[in-house]
Amino acid sequence: MIVGQQPDAVEVGARIFMKGGNAMDAAIATGFAQGVLDQMMCGIGGYGVMQVHDAKSGQHESITFLAQAPASVREGMWEDLLEYETRDGFGFVLKGRVNEVGYKSIAIPGSVRGFHYAHQKYGKLPWKDVLAPAIAMAENGYKVQNFEFFYRMSDDSLGRVPTNDKLRHTPDCARLFYEKDGAQRRPGSFVQNPDLARTLKAIAEGGPDAFYTGEIGQKIVEDFKKNDGFLSAADLKNYEIAVEQPIWGSYRGHRIAVTPPPNSGAVVLRMLHTLEQFDLKSLGHNSAQYIRVLAEAMKRGQALKDEVITDPRLAPTPLEDIIGSKGALDDAAAIKRGDKAHVNRAQPKEANDTTHLSALDRNGLAVALTHTNGMQSGVVTPGLGFMYNGQLGSYDPRPGRTQSLAPNKRRVSSMTPTIVFKGDKPHLVIGAPGGSNIPMAITQVIVNVIDHGMTIGDAIAAQRISATSDVIDVGARIPTYTCEALGQMGYKTARSTQSFTVARVHGIMIDGDKVTGAADPAGGGMALEV
Repeated sequence: MIVGQQPDAVEVGARIFMKGGNAMDAAIATGFAQGVLDQMMCGIGGYGVMQVHDAKSGQHESITFLAQAPASVREGMWEDLLEYETRDGFGFVLKGRVNEVGYKSIAIPGSVRGFHYAHQKYGKLPWKDVLAPAIAMAENGYKVQNFEFFYRMSDDSLGRVPTNDKLRHTPDCARLFYEKDGAQRRPGSFVQNPDLARTLKAIAEGGPDAFYTGEIGQKIVEDFKKNDGFLSAADLKNYEIAVEQPIWGSYRGHRIAVTPPPNSGAVVLRMLHTLEQFDLKSLGHNSAQYIRVLAEAMKRGQALKDEVITDPRLAPTPLEDIIGSKGALDDAAAIKRGDKAHVNRAQPKEANDTTHLSALDRNGLAVALTHTNGMQSGVVTPGLGFMYNGQLGSYDPRPGRTQSLAPNKRRVSSMTPTIVFKGDKPHLVIGAPGGSNIPMAITQVIVNVIDHGMTIGDAIAAQRISATSDVIDVGARIPTYTCEALGQMGYKTARSTQSFTVARVHGIMIDGDKVTGAADPAGGGMALEV
């Protein structure tokens, strides 16, 4: 089973299964294909995190390959450029927008190193074979997808650089998204990217060294020197992934495995441990009281993410304080008293420029992979064909904070690939793109399955809410009378005009011998079983 947001990329994974590949082969092939089809969301200039469980060998680990600030940045170096926070209370606009677009917005990419490690350890087919479909797609051409176009056209920058302006920043980037006359490439438009095909061929031949220290890396370094970027040869050479054990929690008898900090798995566990103290089913799914309880658990989880979690390579994260029973019990007691949590909204908002896939094979190898460009930098090095992440735009320009910009620092990510176990076997393999809404969406899908007995398709399609601030975001399928009832409780709601909101979850459910998969209706993806 393979599930993801871009149908043509999901089919790549299915074909890899047909050729005898396992779940990791399918996941990596799909991931590379996603990076060809949807460069606004992900690609080899990006980063990510993966959770892998191998039932046959018993191996279970988290593979984190997040973007990392270059060594030459300095904490507080942009503090004097701060103009204002965006009007929604998230993010910072700097003079010259230097943190958002161009060469100074780019952090060290991690995807190639992460993909290669995971494939070498768990894959079955040759490395070249899993890259071949993405190479062919870049070389022969692909069609612009509906969601990618919709994302471009519905941009709400809130004072930041609009996405369309970023994509025009360098000629080689603009060529991927606009026609020769400057018009938008629309859904169905045909795009060829021979430069990316050549880059991927070099990676297929030379592995990650081709990207980090070889010919590709040399071109990257030369381009950054020419354009006064931060990224250096030493940054690329010294980049390391983190391979760790997942962290564990539980929910109503199920064991929950999530990825450790600086990812946000601990936030999911804290919210689940809090919600376990409530009879959610009796409250009625998405009733006003149900939403109140969810929102209060979410606000407390978001506050911990903003104020406590940081890069453990540079400072400790007190995990027991986050996922231990005392904190969850205290939160539950406060919610039962009717206390309202407040979220300090001085932290930068994370972009939704992310994608996810889940894969499972017949031998019980399960892969949950979330990868992203963070935000678009608008930079494509001539001749290489891929856009770099714009991750430095997500760091706090003010010094002394958990998310402050600092040399070699990985900013906390909301990415949360999750595996839920029933007994000693995986029951759910899920993840999502969606920025700060990712932990909120993952938590609700788990609750929908376990508390409400939903199928994976119904659990993902059900209307979700999010409270990453003091405002509760709800979709169009939450009735106005429910919003009015929440208003009478003292809550402000923001009701979307869209029916499917709050991240885009993609998941697989294993229930005995029955395996089902579902892609989020908001993303236009699909699930394929072969």
